[in-house]
Amino acid sequence: MNHIERDVVVIGAGAAGLTAATRLKAAGRSVVVLEARDRIGGRLWTDHIEGQLFEIGGQWVSPDQTALIQTLDELGLETYSRFREGESVYIGTDGEAKRFTGDIFPASPETEAEIERLIAVLDELVEQTDPAAPWEHPRATEFDHVSFRAWLEQQSDDTEAVDNIALFIADAMITKPAHSFSLLQALLMAASAGSFSHLVDADFILDKRVVGGLQQVPLRLAEGLGDDVILSHPVTSLAWGADGVTAVAGDVSVSARHAVVAVPPNLYNRIDYVPALPRLRQQMAQHQSLGLVIKVHATYETPFWRAAGLSGTAFSPYQIVHEAYDNSNHGETRGTLVGFVSDEKADALFRLTADERKARILESLAAYYGPEALNPSVYYESDWAAEEWTQGAYAASFDLGGLTRYGALQLEPVGPVRFGTSDLAAEGYQHVDGAIRVGWRLADEILEEAGVNQTATTATATTEGDAA
Repeated sequence: MNHIERDVVVIGAGAAGLTAATRLKAAGRSVVVLEARDRIGGRLWTDHIEGQLFEIGGQWVSPDQTALIQTLDELGLETYSRFREGESVYIGTDGEAKRFTGDIFPASPETEAEIERLIAVLDELVEQTDPAAPWEHPRATEFDHVSFRAWLEQQSDDTEAVDNIALFIADAMITKPAHSFSLLQALLMAASAGSFSHLVDADFILDKRVVGGLQQVPLRLAEGLGDDVILSHPVTSLAWGADGVTAVAGDVSVSARHAVVAVPPNLYNRIDYVPALPRLRQQMAQHQSLGLVIKVHATYETPFWRAAGLSGTAFSPYQIVHEAYDNSNHGETRGTLVGFVSDEKADALFRLTADERKARILESLAAYYGPEALNPSVYYESDWAAEEWTQGAYAASFDLGGLTRYGALQLEPVGPVRFGTSDLAAEGYQHVDGAIRVGWRLADEILEEAGVNQTATTATATTEGDAA
């Protein structure tokens, strides 16, 4: 057994864990990062499939993601704008592909007006919602006890308007059916992006990409940590108490004053905590789960849709692929489309064979872009639910009532152990920007605790231990 002693052990080499480790090291603390996978990056993964570069995981940068933008600047990474010139495509209940420009899809005047009204109502509620503490909203309990779908249906009897408003939160972001999470969870999602209008505006939320791929952020952070990042070492046990922590990962054990568990909440229980986590923490983890989405990559010898005057942006709550975009890489002559299939539609596709699933997905792309979409040169499906150390996408969210019941608790340390990933972010929730912000916060909390009161952890450990 190789024994290591550090000030802080970080579990997870994603953006949050590596950001925390980098900040701690810069402040003079010794750190080590233990990662279960054989690669750096967590839910960020840029890879070559059949010679074609694809962003298997997260990829976009929006103007409000200032923590990510700052980090890109510090790391010397360049960005480029997503192609968006031309008309978008919407498919309604009649199955007909309609071309349009602007944010509101072509529908009846009544439906267009209803969508604009619902957006205004949601923007007003979002403005009242603190993304760092949505459970403090004056109507938090009420909003957390009604599903997003049920609330929308209370607001409007225009089914097409309801279906499309639900799409922007349920299918496109939380990747769960709109009946399975609360209005408050939806408000948090929108508040974390600044407004619901931002989620509707693809030109805002999907603004830029990183030249060479977004995984370069964690890769470059890891370079700065050198040999203090250890791959292929899943942590199996974490003993914690007044004197600090001991993490065991295969043939490595680490003793440290503090631990940062930087993995999604659904993976907390892959670690054996000694003593066990307090009862409410164990309960909390059972009320958080990741969504389900298939990210589809289809590369063609040319971006044929551009010649047809299309931007590549397409969406429909009635199609298997609920949204798709031009995802061509910087400097390439080939064209790439990226599409998404989420929640119950993904359930249905995963019951098919791989060939049947591919055929159904390409047929859906062809409904937007025409028959040329049926024959990509390279095709790949990102299936994060099959990843042992992720098991879903994009991020964790609570079930009905869970956010008010456990939301504040998820941010509290358990003795010398702190938990944090993009799943627990306020601004930038479920995005790389949020992961970076959480990494900064966790590092600052440890530094403040170490500098102000070295015995604070002992008192917290005793209190939480007694609570269990």
